[in-house]
Amino acid sequence: MTNLEITICVGSSCHLKGSRDVIKILERLISLHRLEDKITLKGSFCMGECSKNGVCVCVDNDRFNVAPLDTELFFNDVIMKRIK
Repeated sequence: MTNLEITICVGSSCHLKGSRDVIKILERLISLHRLEDKITLKGSFCMGECSKNGVCVCVDNDRFNVAPLDTELFFNDVIMKRIK
């Protein structure tokens, strides 16, 4: 199993949309599911998705826009399916 790389935008626009909360929730879920050895979280400055709603989150090369309230659903629907 290769390591799944998740990059969260921490640029000013995404910061205002809750990137810090998204990161904290993802960290908690990764720990809860004991996936620290399978997932790498990274931060990035502007990823060019500023006009979209939510925080830009890149999983491998796919981009998603995630609101803090939707982070757990995103984790279950996108990340967990890629881990299995």
